[in-house]
Amino acid sequence: MSKVKYYYDSETLSYKKIERKKGRRFGIVLLSIFGSFLAGFLLLVVYLNIPQIETPKEKALKRELQNMQLQYGLLNKKMNQIQNVLGNIEDRDNNIYRLYFEANPIPEETRKAGFGGINRYKDLEGFDNSKLIIETSKRMDILTKQLVVQSKSLDEIAELAKEKEDLLAAIPAIQPVKNEDLTRIASGYGWRTDPFTKVRKFHFGMDFTAPRGTPVYASGDGQVTRADNHSTGYGNHIRIDHGYGYVSLYAHLYKYNVRKGQKVKRGDIIGFVGSTGRSEAPHLHYEIFKDDEHINPINFYYGNLSPEEFDEVLKKAQQENQSLD
Repeated sequence: MSKVKYYYDSETLSYKKIERKKGRRFGIVLLSIFGSFLAGFLLLVVYLNIPQIETPKEKALKRELQNMQLQYGLLNKKMNQIQNVLGNIEDRDNNIYRLYFEANPIPEETRKAGFGGINRYKDLEGFDNSKLIIETSKRMDILTKQLVVQSKSLDEIAELAKEKEDLLAAIPAIQPVKNEDLTRIASGYGWRTDPFTKVRKFHFGMDFTAPRGTPVYASGDGQVTRADNHSTGYGNHIRIDHGYGYVSLYAHLYKYNVRKGQKVKRGDIIGFVGSTGRSEAPHLHYEIFKDDEHINPINFYYGNLSPEEFDEVLKKAQQENQSLD
């Protein structure tokens, strides 16, 4: 309860109660409120204009910016690591893989080329950290392009490896009859004496002696293009197209074990030794063509012979004797 105050009235010589005016009281309250608001506003203006003092929002944004810079720094470190690994792969790609498969190396400027034309990073300009963001984005784009180039290169190498594997399987690289004791070679490629005319003429294949019915093997993967007796002198014969320009021919057969159009693998039995056509005795006449030209079959027997065995076969094939056809 507030105290009651009095004043002395000299005219009436008595004490009278002091009555407070309501309007004045309201004015004091209003002035106090206004003063408080004004003081708060002035403090806020001062607070916002002093650089050393940060608002909670500014502090949050600053922390977010510092975190972003940290993340970009870590991202650049990871890109450095990826760049080192990719550089090692690129080096092996150019100097080992592509060299082995006889493919042209990919130039460095092609692998690390930038992007021409319009400014791809215009939207990233005008910020406090634009330089950091733009440089990181450029590195990321170049790294992505390098990965794309390397990926395409590895796809090409895989395709070349598959072709190399197919080529190695297609080359007629084994003897067409079993010749474990190396005694079946009767006549080689080159000038020989004709068994019928006794005239010296060029023999375009190799003759392997063998009993009638001895299995004849495909010397490489391929497709049978002929299995007939319509070529003069060859009798029953088979031709296999191995691809890559290689064709092998097997003549004087007793009978066939394949038909025209059939695909065969190296080592498949395709027929049996006979003496059909222009033949003096049961044997297999074997020829190899490369791009429609005869070549010496002796150069392809690396598939099932040791170096010593190959030397022995080479000596026998080089003897100038009489052929069997």
